[in-house]
Amino acid sequence: MKLILISAFFGIAAAGYAASYPEQSNRPQASFEKTARILALDSDVKEDSFRYNYETENGIKAEEQGHEADGIEAQGGFQYTGDDGQIYSISYAAGQGGFQPQGAHLPTAPPTPEAILKALEQNARDEAAGIIDDGQYNPGKYGDAGAGAGQQQYARAQASAGYRQPYKY
Repeated sequence: MKLILISAFFGIAAAGYAASYPEQSNRPQASFEKTARILALDSDVKEDSFRYNYETENGIKAEEQGHEADGIEAQGGFQYTGDDGQIYSISYAAGQGGFQPQGAHLPTAPPTPEAILKALEQNARDEAAGIIDDGQYNPGKYGDAGAGAGQQQYARAQASAGYRQPYKY
């Protein structure tokens, strides 16, 4: 049942893409988008898998196939012509790893800074050597030399500012 709903959702969403932009309705292209005929449609929905593809007369094409394992795993793609006349294409995989789109026009993440890469490598070496840092203070690792020093400095700063400790019962 989930597969039927998902495939129906994608089909309706893609077919209604252009109709969802009323600010473009005064343009001739937008009226064509709203009334674009479906030129090809093929789908096969089973108990544990699905596949579909379609094409409209205004150049929208989409296809997807998937199956149910530990959740739904799917892959597919779509393309459409943008307002600038360029054809935009997306391919994707979706599943436990999340939605992972790919397309020449999509932005890419900047490279990871060298200092971060070095820290990650050091963390991996430490973990392989059995050194685990859980973020907790470990007096055996760092010694007791600094224990309480921060609290003492804070109390001195408060006292010099005229702050009095509340009376303790």
